[in-house]
Amino acid sequence: MEILFLIGRIIVGAFYINNAFNHFARLEMMAGYTQSKGVPAPKAAVIVTGILLLIGGLSILTGVQPTIGVAALVIFFLPVAIVMHGFWKVSDPNMRMTEMAHFMKDIALMGSALMLLAIPQPWPLSFGN
Repeated sequence: MEILFLIGRIIVGAFYINNAFNHFARLEMMAGYTQSKGVPAPKAAVIVTGILLLIGGLSILTGVQPTIGVAALVIFFLPVAIVMHGFWKVSDPNMRMTEMAHFMKDIALMGSALMLLAIPQPWPLSFGN
């Protein structure tokens, strides 16, 4: 089971790291979208959220300080789901459905991150063990 947990950590950690990379590589585009949602200091918001994703992804991937990594992901997901994907504010039915899917995805990913806290630490096959 330890190897399956490691494979899962690699997949999930790489997912978050890839998303962090996109925040930095596509900073201008993402800042424009963030600005369109009314977020103040959109470029700074994209950078900070990219850092949170990077912390969470590296923590899950390596197994180092998973509580801090999960906290970073929760700090990322909760405001992003509400501010960026507030489907209840959208009148167009197609856009509402799209925003609702993104909102639900963010909430589900946050829930799965929180479940990682139920796994005894230190995690098996983690760096530093």
